[in-house]
Amino acid sequence: MGSLFSRIKNSIEADLHDLLDQKEQKNPIAVLNQYLRQCEAEVEKTRKLVERQYLLKEEFIKEHHIAVEMAEKRKYQADVAEKAGELELHDFARKEQLQYEERANALSASLQKSSAQLNELERKYESMKHKLKDMNLKRLELMGRENIVRAHHQMNKVLDQSAASAGSNAHFNEMENYLDSLEQKVNSAYYRETIDAKIALLEKEAKNEETHTIS
Repeated sequence: MGSLFSRIKNSIEADLHDLLDQKEQKNPIAVLNQYLRQCEAEVEKTRKLVERQYLLKEEFIKEHHIAVEMAEKRKYQADVAEKAGELELHDFARKEQLQYEERANALSASLQKSSAQLNELERKYESMKHKLKDMNLKRLELMGRENIVRAHHQMNKVLDQSAASAGSNAHFNEMENYLDSLEQKVNSAYYRETIDAKIALLEKEAKNEETHTIS
């Protein structure tokens, strides 16, 4: 597991700009996601095994109780038959008592073994859950670092291309000069088209003033 994270970390940190430009390069985060899905599937399998072991333990407990109760019942029946002089019935009840006692002992051993196995499964299951959680947190960390690298990579395409930036500035300067020149031409044309009308208006105003003066 540690070696996997080391490989992923090295893949992300080694010449990331080239890695991002090579579209056919397999994404290390995708590899990690696939590995985590496999781990999650194993954890789910273990969870089901733990649940099944719980059910088996409950069955052992149930059968053990039945065997103990039946052994005690046959013992009582054997005593009753013996006091009544029913030897054949006594022998049958006694034989049944021994069989139930043997079964109870076997079930007790199986129950202890099942409980130990359940404890081991629970311990490993909890350990697997913690490791899976740690790997998911590590994935978030790696995804955050990868995202930062991608963001810097995209920004560098704009900010670090000095030649392209200079060309863009020159283009804008040319556009501004063109607009200034166009504005001057428009203004000149406007004045040329309106100068006659303005002079005529001035002459008219001057004549009006002379007329008022003579009057």
